[in-house]
Amino acid sequence: MTRETIDEFARRHGIGETRPSPDGHDVTVSTETKTKILAALNVDPDSAAPSGMTASKQRSAPSEPLPASYLPPFLQNNRVWGVTLEPYGLRSSRNWGIGDFQDLCDVAHLFGPLGADFIGLTPLHAPFLADPDRCSPYEPSSRQRLNPLYIAVDLVPGYEADPEIERRAAGLRETPLVDYVGVCSLKLEALRNIWTEWAPEKTDETGPETFEDFIDREGTPLRLHALFEALSSTMSDRGLGAGWHGWPERFKDPESPDVVAFAHAHEDEIRFHMWLQWLAHCQLHGAAKAAKAAGMRIGLYLDLAVGEALDGAATWGERDLYVSSATVGSPPDPFAADGQDWHLAAFQPAAIASGDPSPYQRMVVAAMRYAGAIRIDHAAALRRLFLVPLDLKPDGGAYVAYPEKDLLDILSQTSRQHECLVIGEDLGVLPDGLQDDLTEARILSYRILSYERTEDGFKPAEAYPALSLACISTHDHQTMAGWWRGADIATRADHGILPPDITQAHQEERKAERKDLARALDEAGIEQPTRLPSGSAPDQALTGLVVDAHRFIAKTASALAAVRLADMTGETNPTNIPGTSDSYPNWKPKLSGTLEALSEAPLLLAISTVMEEERPRS
Repeated sequence: MTRETIDEFARRHGIGETRPSPDGHDVTVSTETKTKILAALNVDPDSAAPSGMTASKQRSAPSEPLPASYLPPFLQNNRVWGVTLEPYGLRSSRNWGIGDFQDLCDVAHLFGPLGADFIGLTPLHAPFLADPDRCSPYEPSSRQRLNPLYIAVDLVPGYEADPEIERRAAGLRETPLVDYVGVCSLKLEALRNIWTEWAPEKTDETGPETFEDFIDREGTPLRLHALFEALSSTMSDRGLGAGWHGWPERFKDPESPDVVAFAHAHEDEIRFHMWLQWLAHCQLHGAAKAAKAAGMRIGLYLDLAVGEALDGAATWGERDLYVSSATVGSPPDPFAADGQDWHLAAFQPAAIASGDPSPYQRMVVAAMRYAGAIRIDHAAALRRLFLVPLDLKPDGGAYVAYPEKDLLDILSQTSRQHECLVIGEDLGVLPDGLQDDLTEARILSYRILSYERTEDGFKPAEAYPALSLACISTHDHQTMAGWWRGADIATRADHGILPPDITQAHQEERKAERKDLARALDEAGIEQPTRLPSGSAPDQALTGLVVDAHRFIAKTASALAAVRLADMTGETNPTNIPGTSDSYPNWKPKLSGTLEALSEAPLLLAISTVMEEERPRS
């Protein structure tokens, strides 16, 4: 096969000719990379009639008008605010060592009366129950299923308090980090006890639907997920791992005789896992109702991860829908000179928008059925993904085009059907014109204060686009106080993510950034003291600055403004440090205080007050 033929097939299937480099120059994608990605897309260059979508459908930006996603009518004349949090990190006097769906109800009861219109959450996608320490919500086993660890077991009909279970739950509540293994073990044990005696007549009839109706509606995909969970537990007990890549070949195909025989022998276990999904569905539906009952006009705001685990339930049950031998990542850039491999499975470009319903629609509906807003993580994926062949490093990857207009069509139709607004996380390197397309499609931009800068300093509040969400930071960042102190810079240095010379340069830049921020606050009418807090100031000395920064965010033209609960409670431990794995307990730190104490937290009340002053609920 000639290089010219490979190049032509690559062009026809939307594989980019070049990729970026840390110094800003384009690097030509190698023939080896193109060949491997073609194979991952199930394209055979030796075939006279290659399968897959052509580049003409995938690669070019839409030329005809784009459909508009749903926007609540009240946003035409109102700017609103809400709180964002990591649900697992919630502490309460009754949960079992991990935040749960009842805790979300209690958060709504707290923040609704304070004027908040939404609660933003990191993904609630299904994890690996047989390997609970694989806890990143952005590397789930399946995006179409929910995380059963968020079930409030003590509120499941049929639960009877047991002193030993209560003792273990109390111990799990006291740990500063979520003990996922302990939580999972305890919750599954208690839920199995309930399941043994469970009967439909014990069900709370106020739920959205019966267990059997849920099974009928969700159909084969639900059963495949439950079958995976049962198999995953068995294989993990045998030392073969929770993910299917390590299983014997005869168990890698859901339709194999061995899997069929396993399913027949473990029918009760399969129904148990379907029941867990139903319980999670009912309780999350209840949390959504609680948010609306608390006066929140948007309610829950849910996050959608950009991909799924390579060896999870989704790729096992519907393997043909996924890119087989390449993973999602990012090209080399100044902060990651070798690029990044996120170890995530992506939908096949030719399959993602095909069928009725399409895989993409099913995934979106799985979130929108509960939410008044969703956030699309890595919105660039609407047009392209950077795919890395499994046997190459990230610098051996390439961009691959996706059917942008088809995906925007799906988002538009589904958002209007569910009356759910859409936010696109449009940070980082974006394809030319994508932000314009998102604006035309009425998908809100995602604006983080520290990123909204020009050569002249921080952008003024009025420069933020109306069709956007503004925030101080996210789960990948430090709090406002941490940013001021340069904790993000120190953390990257401590974990060896960046070399000393770049760290020193960033520390010098931060000194200037602090002055720039103070100037931006002054220009917004938020007067700052002549003598600013130092870069080593304690929390108490930074309280005024933190409140002022939130007032600035509230003053922006952005339709939505989000406040991290971590900022309101003055957390010092980051949620997640990108670029680390074993050196930091990502996705495990809990809030420092309990939900019961939040209503009297001075910083929380001060921030809520300025948000409500600038964005009153009419």
